Amino acid sequence: MNVRVDGKTSARETGTALLGARRSAQQRGGSVPYIARWSGERDSSMPVVFRRDRRGIAYADERFYDRDGYGVLWSRTPSQPGRGTPEYGKVHSLRQRLCMTDLRCQVCGGPADRNPNGVLWLIDAGPQDLPHGPEHTAHPPVCRHCACRSLRACPHLRVEHVALRVRTFTPYGVSGALFHATSSGPRPYDAGTVPLADPRLPWLRAGQLLMSLDDFTVIDLTDLAA
Repeated sequence: MNVRVDGKTSARETGTALLGARRSAQQRGGSVPYIARWSGERDSSMPVVFRRDRRGIAYADERFYDRDGYGVLWSRTPSQPGRGTPEYGKVHSLRQRLCMTDLRCQVCGGPADRNPNGVLWLIDAGPQDLPHGPEHTAHPPVCRHCACRSLRACPHLRVEHVALRVRTFTPYGVSGALFHATSSGPRPYDAGTVPLADPRLPWLRAGQLLMSLDDFTVIDLTDLAA
């Protein structure tokens, strides 16, 4: 399997603690996806300021863990799964990034399923919607158990999904809030996805990491040998 995930990330350093918190939260909240955000997890109100060179944004009290190995500034959201109620339509940025970089299941937080044919990804699209080239996704991989359980539990996935064995994948970009310079400081003006090589990257506060699935095979989840 050819896996290319470049750059260090502080998300990896917090994996053990987060997984312990996940188990405790699941006991309280039931089957809540690991990457789902909880109502008690609120973004920090820390102001966004100019970097010293004024060529991007920073936090006024920026810490080493606020950026990843690509120099991307990330949303500062405490990881407190189980605090409040689950917000299924929102993604916790740190846990999503941890699942991508450490290849953890987005549902349970455990290791994603992998075999010699690749890592298991579940995409909410039909096979006819897949591009001829790489597939870019913000959905982390899954384990086999959670993939099958998701198909039973999610009406949308029952209508349309595709399972992939991904042999080669690379970080593609990040999505989040884009800022621009004003006389009173940086101000958000748009939200979107920015590739890692994009010159706008220093002006983005990221919320999710996107992976490029470069080499993959469509599989049937019922085929245990896939």
